[in-house]
Amino acid sequence: MKAKKSGWKQVLRWLPGIIISAIAIYAVLKFIKVDDLKNAFNTVKPGFILLVCGTSIIGYMVRGKVWQVILGKDVTFKQSFFGVSEGYFLNNVLPFRAGELARSFFVGRSTGKGTFYVLSTIIIERAFDLAFAATYVIITLPFLLGMDWIKPIATIALILVFAALFILFLVARNKEKVLGWLNKITKPNKVVRFILPRIENIIDGFALLANPSQFFLSLLWVGINWVVWTATYCLAVSTVIPGAPIWWGIFLTGVMALGVAIPSAPSALGVYEASFVAAIAILGGQTGTALAYAIILHLLAFSFSAIFGIWALVREGLGFSKILSTFGSSEVNTEAIGDLKEEI
Repeated sequence: MKAKKSGWKQVLRWLPGIIISAIAIYAVLKFIKVDDLKNAFNTVKPGFILLVCGTSIIGYMVRGKVWQVILGKDVTFKQSFFGVSEGYFLNNVLPFRAGELARSFFVGRSTGKGTFYVLSTIIIERAFDLAFAATYVIITLPFLLGMDWIKPIATIALILVFAALFILFLVARNKEKVLGWLNKITKPNKVVRFILPRIENIIDGFALLANPSQFFLSLLWVGINWVVWTATYCLAVSTVIPGAPIWWGIFLTGVMALGVAIPSAPSALGVYEASFVAAIAILGGQTGTALAYAIILHLLAFSFSAIFGIWALVREGLGFSKILSTFGSSEVNTEAIGDLKEEI
């Protein structure tokens, strides 16, 4: 009976994302002819694939550097690079971005910083990404006709990100006061004794926001990472729509980042393609061609995440089945993580 109940929990956990992905796939296929899609695949040149592979590798390396700077000087590039690789790969095969929890655990263990400290740095990393995505959309909107309705959404997202970062900055600067306040409003019991040290670790991870030099260095590397991503999408949009100006690639990059942030099936299946096709359609491109290139870009992205991610997991000495059972279960908790740690 318990196994049956657990099975239903797993189904319910995956269902929302699968529904969103299914709707996205249906919406894309409804407006695309099969013949147009076949013809579009025939236009894809090996040079395009090689260039995307090159920018993908550079993107992974820069992303590793981004996270290394956010984590702090005592973390090596190898640790951050393989941590990012593990997270991206597991995000592509597990629901609800479970890969972020996985890389928090692995890198927290290898660096000695702890899972919750590392998890807080991922929150900052994602906040930077959301800020860049919203900025990209906002700065390209003046060039688009009839798209004014997107501006309030992007602006609100940007304001919320900066507001959240400012609140986290205040928390980091007033760590002792925050912990003292939490001690006062909570009753001293086992749950509180377990939670408070984790909260302290999370606040420690936000220390980046109170360190101006580390903050701006992190922002610089995030910007470099976004330049690499933008180069990839500029290449894609100029191939789909010859003669496309650079700002089209910037717009596409922002739309893609916001699109894949929507909860969906693992690997943003369907949502990735729908975001790409929608952006190209807004820019006046052919939807059939857009879908063909979206599928290719998505396959390449998944392939690189698998190559680097599996490599990273092998370095951890873990079997993939154990990863799935621990981070893909409906009860991901500290006890399960503890069991995994003991096995290693």
